[in-house]
Amino acid sequence: MTNRVPRTKVEMMPILRFVVVLLAVAIAIPAFAKMPMHHTSVDMAFDQAMSAMHTAMDQVPMTGKPDTDFAAMMIPHHKGAIDMAKIELQYGTDPRLRRLAQEIIVTQQSEIELMQLALKHPQTSTPTAK
Repeated sequence: MTNRVPRTKVEMMPILRFVVVLLAVAIAIPAFAKMPMHHTSVDMAFDQAMSAMHTAMDQVPMTGKPDTDFAAMMIPHHKGAIDMAKIELQYGTDPRLRRLAQEIIVTQQSEIELMQLALKHPQTSTPTAK
């Protein structure tokens, strides 16, 4: 038995295939490690709700008016909370958290309506600084 080094293209093919596969695995492992693993429907639902909330908040133009900016930013934030509360009601089983989710839906919807009203009809008086 001799330790002969393969020299022809045909003899090199299995070695090249092995090297290519090895490189592909070396490249793929770190990429897969960074990917979020969404194994369940609830994981995907929460991820979608958070992404939608952040996208909506990022699209709010700042005016430099504290009241306007506060209300405009809080509306999508509250909508995100409502979406997450609905996910809790759909998937959650803890009665305490389900009750909290119901309260979040009611109170935050009411607060959204108040903020929308404040945006439509801003107060003209300015508070005195303390």
